[in-house]
Amino acid sequence: MPGLRAPSDYSNEPPRDPCLIINSKEPFNAETPRSALVSSYATPVDLFYKRNHGPIPLVDDIERYCVSISGLIKNPKKLFMRDIRMLPKYAVTATLQCAGNRRTAMSKARAVRGVGWDVSAIGNAVWAGAKLADVLELVGIPKLTRITQSGGKHVEFVSVDKCKEEKGGPYKASIPLSQATNPAADVLLAYEMNGETLTRDHGYPLRVIVPGVIGARSVKWLDYIDIIAEECQGFFMQMDYKMFPPTVNWDNIVWSTRRPQMDFPVQSAICSLEDVNVIKPGKVTVRGYAVSGGGRGIERVDVSVDGGKNWVEATKYQKTGIPYIADDIDSDKWAWVLFEATIDISHSTEIVVKAVDSAANVQPETVDEIWNLRGILNTSWHRVHVRVGHTNM
Repeated sequence: MPGLRAPSDYSNEPPRDPCLIINSKEPFNAETPRSALVSSYATPVDLFYKRNHGPIPLVDDIERYCVSISGLIKNPKKLFMRDIRMLPKYAVTATLQCAGNRRTAMSKARAVRGVGWDVSAIGNAVWAGAKLADVLELVGIPKLTRITQSGGKHVEFVSVDKCKEEKGGPYKASIPLSQATNPAADVLLAYEMNGETLTRDHGYPLRVIVPGVIGARSVKWLDYIDIIAEECQGFFMQMDYKMFPPTVNWDNIVWSTRRPQMDFPVQSAICSLEDVNVIKPGKVTVRGYAVSGGGRGIERVDVSVDGGKNWVEATKYQKTGIPYIADDIDSDKWAWVLFEATIDISHSTEIVVKAVDSAANVQPETVDEIWNLRGILNTSWHRVHVRVGHTNM
């Protein structure tokens, strides 16, 4: 790729915020301190979780950097950054979530494989760039196209990033052409994050943002786009990020029997408290996030202070001063909602949260029925054990 290259080692990594909770150093994978997630609606760029598979690519010459679009189309084209920036610029507030978010809790039921994420492999940001639907029009693919005249049905995004999982080849993923050409799907070729130029960790100079879908499909460090007949056959589409039932293990797995995971289920987590916390008896405000994939809003967030026997409904909010209503035109459809509930706690107990989305999807009570060998999509009720400490007067 002219102007963009993948280093062979980790000697040119970007600086990172020391507050990040590091899960692996090479490749660098780290999550946000959970309390920081509820400090702002848009997660600060420096604290946004980092998910990498190799050394961070380097840009040698931004003027030479371009993205090739080819495959099952009549007019292949190379687009430079100036070409992409000439298209209408859109800002989309969207939550990205790693499919392995909350994997550590799932691993307590049975061993799983993957990065040991707690509840913070997730973040919300304002992404800005060109809509993919506009970009594809430049190569002769009209909006709302399901199949090209040459038989293209999927759009594959290929990164300059090289991965051991791809045997040294590039990271890649795909989405259906019908989604890519639908302006309402808000798929972006993004060059900004929270009003600033993308940082290297988050895909500089150009990345894909696929709202409402697991983060693995929002390919960073974009190299080229391929219009293909079948979905991407890369490792991360065909041999990873698939949801298998609890009966499947590494001895009997058949990857081809399951589709690649796209939309993520309804999810919520408590961020203002952790299991190690000791609190005083009395009123406590519980805060956290709730989000659902596919553009579905959050209808309700329930909080319990007795392990799930009794519940109170939490207050939900996105923007200050604007009431949040699921699927309302004034709500950010691809973004999380933050919640809070003030409750009385008199003794050591288990605090639980669960959310319901606008399609009435609910979170499962325990991890047992959704356990899977890759430890993805743990959306079971989130539980925090707190100890009440009494002070002698």
